[in-house]
Amino acid sequence: MGAPIHVMQAGEAELASLIVESLHLEDVKPEDIAPEAPLFGTGLGLDSLDMLELSMAIEQKYGVKLRSDDPDNEKIFATLRTLARYLQQSRAS
Repeated sequence: MGAPIHVMQAGEAELASLIVESLHLEDVKPEDIAPEAPLFGTGLGLDSLDMLELSMAIEQKYGVKLRSDDPDNEKIFATLRTLARYLQQSRAS
């Protein structure tokens, strides 16, 4: 059996590409990022510096400002799916 196929929702594939490109994740392909897997720690293994770099890339690409002192960052950056939903909501308002 091959690797599990992850069904990405709208915006998730584009965001996964941004994560891989902006953080220079040479060993990861965008399609390898499971939408519900943790981005930090045991999941993709990102750290706080990665969060800062990713925040800057998101602001540049989408015009959505993510603050480093936002108490909701842990929820926002929990998974690819939660981050994509947050961006969709922020861009819609």
